[in-house]
Parts: sequence; structure tokens; C-alpha cells
Amino acid sequence: GGMNDPMILRRYLERCEKSVDRLINITNDLEAISKLESNVLNLNYERFDIAALARDIVDTIEFEATKRQITIHIGWESSQPYPPVWVKADRYYIEQVLINLIINSIRYGNEGGCTDIKFIDLFDKILIEVKDNGRGISKEDIPRVFERFYRTDTGRSREQGGTGLGLVIVKHIIEGHGERVSVRSELGVGSTFTFTLK
Repeated sequence: GGMNDPMILRRYLERCEKSVDRLINITNDLEAISKLESNVLNLNYERFDIAALARDIVDTIEFEATKRQITIHIGWESSQPYPPVWVKADRYYIEQVLINLIINSIRYGNEGGCTDIKFIDLFDKILIEVKDNGRGISKEDIPRVFERFYRTDTGRSREQGGTGLGLVIVKHIIEGHGERVSVRSELGVGSTFTFTLK
């Protein structure tokens, strides 16, 4: 009798929509990775304020953070806004890096927790940190977090709608800039992802 029940039909259509969206995301991520791996990308280096970029990203994903009651600080103190932090990189791709890292910190952080985004001047480089106080990553999983489709928690990752490719894209973009990305994490304490830019 489900064919004649509007509620049942709506529920299945919503499930279909989520599945289609997930396939689109996977396709887009795989396309991005194939371009990154084949060096098809021509990085467009420009000087820009990465602190301002982070603020713009936080503004656009505020709703997702609010749903999980996660507070996002740019700098450790929310009342201390960052002065401009100038870097030379491809703004479009660095935006993808920050989006991936910040959204991960929201999805895998503790409900009611916080995400801290910090910039550290290393003279010729800037170190960018995205830190959460979520459940963390085990020592066994840390070496594999930048592998394609690798998940530390398969059930929760699917529920959250991730493709398992976000960190792979982050790694390729940062390495494409001649820099490195790394992670420090402790179970029950949280995770900190860091990368450098000129």
C-alpha cells in the first residue's frame, strides 16, 4: 500500500535525494583528486588574507555548527579578531582545504564543543591549525587518515554524508603548493590538523 501513501513516498524520495547528492559529491571529489594527481591543476598564486577567508567560511557554515552547538573561534579567543594574515597561494584551493578541515571538525567534534582556527607566524611561512575537542583518532588510524575512502568510524561517516575523500584532497592541494599537512590527535581529547603556506 506504500504507492498510495504520500508520507511513505515522501520518505523514500528524500532517501533517494540523499543518495543522489552523495553520488554527486563522490564524483566531484574523484574528479578533483584525478586532476590533482595528474598535475592538470594550474595553481593561481595570489596574495590574500587567510584569516579573512576563514571568517567568510565560518559565516557560510555557521548553520551546520549551530545544529551541533559547536562554537568556532578564529584565534583562541573569540573576542580577539585576527589582524590580516597574508599568504601567497591559490585562494580557491586553499578555501577547499579550510572548508574540508572546518566541516570535519564540526562533524566529528563533540556536540556542544568548539573548533579553534589559529595562525602562527613562522617568519617565512604561516602555520594554520584547525583544532577540535572531539572524540579524536586512534594511534592506529592516524597514519591512514589521508588515504582514499579510509574511515575511522564507518557508521558515523556514512551518517554524516562524507565521501572519505576530503582529507585526500586536502593533502594533494597542500603538497601541490610544496607544503605539508599533518595531524595530531588523542582519543577522547580531540584532533589538530596543521599545514603551512608561504
